[in-house]
Amino acid sequence: MRLILYSKPGCHLCEGLEGKLKQIETLPFDLEIRDITTRDDWFHAYQYEIPVLRLQLPQGEKTIPRFSPRISVERLAQKLEKYLETMNNQ
Repeated sequence: MRLILYSKPGCHLCEGLEGKLKQIETLPFDLEIRDITTRDDWFHAYQYEIPVLRLQLPQGEKTIPRFSPRISVERLAQKLEKYLETMNNQ
């Protein structure tokens, strides 16, 4: 499974989510960080939305609902797992 985090340098919310995602040990996934300042299409799509977490699917990417910046690592893992189960059942 691949998760994509759209971020930019100096974004504290982005850094916080990235740090929490990297601490999750209960879900196997690859995390790709995409700096929106490196591509105009990413910048225009996400400049007011970051951090944006997306799931890479065979048919493209799907945005994962936003999590509170105050969420704990454990709760983030639980919510992410529940979301992924929902996606698998569709």
